[in-house]
Amino acid sequence: MHVTILDHLPAGLLKHPAASLARYLDGPTLIHLPGRKPAPLFVSVLQHGNEISGWDSVRRLLAGRYQRDPLPRSLALFIGNITAAAEHKRHLPDQADMNRCWPGTRRSDSPFCAMLDQLTRHMRSLKPFASIDIHNNTGENPHYAAVNKIDAQRLNLATRFSRTVVYFTEPGGVQSDAFGQFCPAVTLECGLPGMRGGTDHAMAYLESVLNMDYLSEQFPQPEDLDLFKVAAVVKIPPECSFTFGSEPADLSFEAGIDKLNFSELPPGTRFARTRGNGRSLLALDTEGEDCTQNWFCEVDGSLLTQRPAMPAMLTTQADAIRQDCLCYLMERIRVQHPPGASGLPGKLPESAP
Repeated sequence: MHVTILDHLPAGLLKHPAASLARYLDGPTLIHLPGRKPAPLFVSVLQHGNEISGWDSVRRLLAGRYQRDPLPRSLALFIGNITAAAEHKRHLPDQADMNRCWPGTRRSDSPFCAMLDQLTRHMRSLKPFASIDIHNNTGENPHYAAVNKIDAQRLNLATRFSRTVVYFTEPGGVQSDAFGQFCPAVTLECGLPGMRGGTDHAMAYLESVLNMDYLSEQFPQPEDLDLFKVAAVVKIPPECSFTFGSEPADLSFEAGIDKLNFSELPPGTRFARTRGNGRSLLALDTEGEDCTQNWFCEVDGSLLTQRPAMPAMLTTQADAIRQDCLCYLMERIRVQHPPGASGLPGKLPESAP
């Protein structure tokens, strides 16, 4: 597998929705478009085929004034898993998750890995201005940005999209972490796919960043940033059955449990009903170690939170849960750094009291 590299937009490509791109492109494709400022903005869309806000935002952006006016900055557009997009799937059953296959991944069994390594080396040589990877969620979430490292430029890039920023180090092999080794890189989470608000937000953000001359090395003010750290990923083991609603299963969640996303849950909050047969959730910390007992306990047929917790990316879509996870659990953190500091923070982020 290889990535196709083009120096132009194929004629008529912007007319086509994500599900049709496989008819017009040979596979994953990188498109270089020139702009007034040469250092390119790298934008990644459709790494997950059913997360279409990124492609829709780029279509609308490029089909407007930039059909006649030059781009303010060169753009490197990566269009990812178009075969999964044709099936409205995150990824196909015989495929790995593309956004787990970038340099730094722990796996090497996917054809995506060598292709994305080639793409990363190609982009590194071009010294990009910044990198933006656009995604959607499978549950109710606010729009937010995510970073893999705490530094001033990354946080400034993130807060231009949302004051809500998530710091995460797992899963590994993600695009933003790979590109973050050589340029400021963020992931955008634009809510549910197909919603006009997510597309509008991403499009306005892209235009704003394309028009930037530089990224400040001064940290955002505390009042402009709500920063959270992913502390655990919550999975449902394959042998454990689950439902959303009143039907019996090993784990029965409320039908609208995704409405708890970005809500701070106190200890003792019921997360699910259980059968009491020992089959339950699995929480893994950022080192991949089982930390379930730190977060949950079972009492009288209910799975309760053990400590304050804020879920993110809770979903009720069974396919997404089996392919990825039920949710992430986060803690609020603050960045400590000397007044007026630039570059890396003076101290590592720590949990807020």
